Amino acid sequence: MGLAVDAGARLDRLPISSFHYRIFWLVGAGMFFDGYDLYIAGGVLASAIQTKFTTAPQNLQFISLTFVGMTLGSLITGFVGDRFGRRFTYQVNLLIFGLASLAAAFAQDMNQLIVCRFVQGLGLGAEIVVGYSTLTEFVPPRTRGRWLSMMAFLTVAGFPVTALLGYLIIPAWGWRPMFVIAGIGSLIVWYLRKNLPESPRWLESQGRIAEAESLMALIEKEAAGGRALPPIVVPAAIPQVSALDMLRPPLLQRMLVGSWVLITINTLIFGFVIFLPQFFLRQGLTIASSLAYTLVLSAGSLVGCALGAYLSDAIGRRASIIGASVVTIVTGYIYARFNAASDPAIVLSVGCVLIVAIYVQTAILFGVYTPELFPTEIRLRANGICNTLGRGATVVSPFMVGALMTSYNLPGVVWLMIGLVLVQILMVWAWGVEPRHRGLEDVATANA
Repeated sequence: MGLAVDAGARLDRLPISSFHYRIFWLVGAGMFFDGYDLYIAGGVLASAIQTKFTTAPQNLQFISLTFVGMTLGSLITGFVGDRFGRRFTYQVNLLIFGLASLAAAFAQDMNQLIVCRFVQGLGLGAEIVVGYSTLTEFVPPRTRGRWLSMMAFLTVAGFPVTALLGYLIIPAWGWRPMFVIAGIGSLIVWYLRKNLPESPRWLESQGRIAEAESLMALIEKEAAGGRALPPIVVPAAIPQVSALDMLRPPLLQRMLVGSWVLITINTLIFGFVIFLPQFFLRQGLTIASSLAYTLVLSAGSLVGCALGAYLSDAIGRRASIIGASVVTIVTGYIYARFNAASDPAIVLSVGCVLIVAIYVQTAILFGVYTPELFPTEIRLRANGICNTLGRGATVVSPFMVGALMTSYNLPGVVWLMIGLVLVQILMVWAWGVEPRHRGLEDVATANA
């Protein structure tokens, strides 16, 4: 089957063209609104609790059920995407998310909002899995880390945009317009994305040779622009894999690494970053000051993703992950020793470095590393399972963070993060493969 089309080898030798940019921006636009809505909870819940629309226990239910939905969305989309294709999956999940966002804007009580948020979560979890995995299968290996990290940059751009819009909108008009923006934006992207092509790699893996060949011919014509293309370097034959291979070495170790790093980074984001407005409120700041502090720190997320885009191809995925993890541990320890109300300069400066380190990991782990670890036949399923376990951890992390804040304040939360990151360093060092500058088919059969 591979000799008939060789979609992977043909895609990997293409020069960057309008085709790649079109794929990037159309998938990336959906990922942006996914990221926007991931971070919406901080400002929305802080406002909702001040206006008595919700209570602290309901806030925890809102966050927890968001992640229940994302957990299910990640798992379901992995199997749907490998069975019915990338194109079908990324359209359905964005439609679900957009409609649920509009419904959330008109929720009459907190229980209705929690239900809408659960449905949003289904689309959010699906988009993360299929968006990164789809782009992974199109871009060439020499710059794949940069492309996927910049996709993560677009996703994470939702953080400062949410923080800015929350600062401008919520004090004056409340939280409902935040969901309207997410819903309308997502539905516009859903309409524009209808013409995105299927992955030729997936078509070939399914034995749909004629479709894969026809699509590859069109892609090559656009990428060539009338010029001769580089020669095709056909890799060695790759054995077919099945879902059961995920339970056997070497894919089992990759599943463990992918699952743990996503458990860690999800807990860092949704057990720490998303709680920043509420941490600041507990330290005595007003809602406006809390949102302003969060806006300042959120700028570090974009710097982190941009830095991750450079490092992932410059020094490799493993070195970048381990280095950023060490910085997270050091700055997290320092950050927990100061109070935002009494030491604002230290909190903001150390906090920015901490956020940069967290988002270097975010860009590489979500966008680059985990989707690269698995063969095409099972890429969405394996990535979906890793994301499912990662999102599953965030179902309970709001309750853990709440308990730690009550008993140990912010230092208790930070020590939880440090423990997770220490294990991450050990697993990536011991079992992680290095995909830098390697074709996906080469990575699929690599031992290191």
